[in-house]
Amino acid sequence: MNAFASLLEIPVLLRGEMAMVAAWIERWSRRRALAWLLVTVLGAALFGAAIGWWRAPLQALFTATKFPLVLLLTALGNALLNAMLAPLLGVNMGLRQSLLAVLMSFTIAAAILGAFAPLQLFVGWNVPSFNLELRSAFLGYRFMQFATVSFIAFAGVMANVRLLPLLRAHAESDAAAWRVLLAWLAGNLFLGSQICWVLRPFVGRPQDPVEFLGSSLFQGSFYETVFEAARAIVLQQTEIEP
Repeated sequence: MNAFASLLEIPVLLRGEMAMVAAWIERWSRRRALAWLLVTVLGAALFGAAIGWWRAPLQALFTATKFPLVLLLTALGNALLNAMLAPLLGVNMGLRQSLLAVLMSFTIAAAILGAFAPLQLFVGWNVPSFNLELRSAFLGYRFMQFATVSFIAFAGVMANVRLLPLLRAHAESDAAAWRVLLAWLAGNLFLGSQICWVLRPFVGRPQDPVEFLGSSLFQGSFYETVFEAARAIVLQQTEIEP
């Protein structure tokens, strides 16, 4: 099978056609895995560029570079964890099967995010450019944060739910399949969010200059930032903490 044929299989994966997907996790295909990685990188890069464009063209380039790294590092970090969790929680999947399932889920998530790139651009186009003097710009920055996290969360959940029939086919019961699904989602959330915080793939702190990795790399936490963004939108907060 050539690489182009492997790319043509992506719609089958997105539709979750169980006969094909179940066969794919039973045997390793280097070309198919490379096609999945290519879709993951391209989809994440498109969405990353759409995120960063609100701030500056240079930020779009930085984010398009960093966001694929976030997805790939999260997939790599969770691969072994998910492979151990599956049999412990009642799903009879081996290491190779779990690894391929994780890779498939991130391919689906990246494809969804790539499709969301025009919507992310639309949000950025309609949100005021950041200006320390304008009240609306602070709220716009918080809204961009919250909208971006919402898009990513939706893509991640849908990607894992798409594999639920696959988990059910290997599970002792429907409850076991749901346990594994929720465990995988939790692992992706905790590791992925922390990698996001370190690499800063979003718009950055708008009071700082555009840079690839900021000086405040290990300050604060991802969860604190999301909470503050939501609180600022609800309370119409007009200040950004240093």
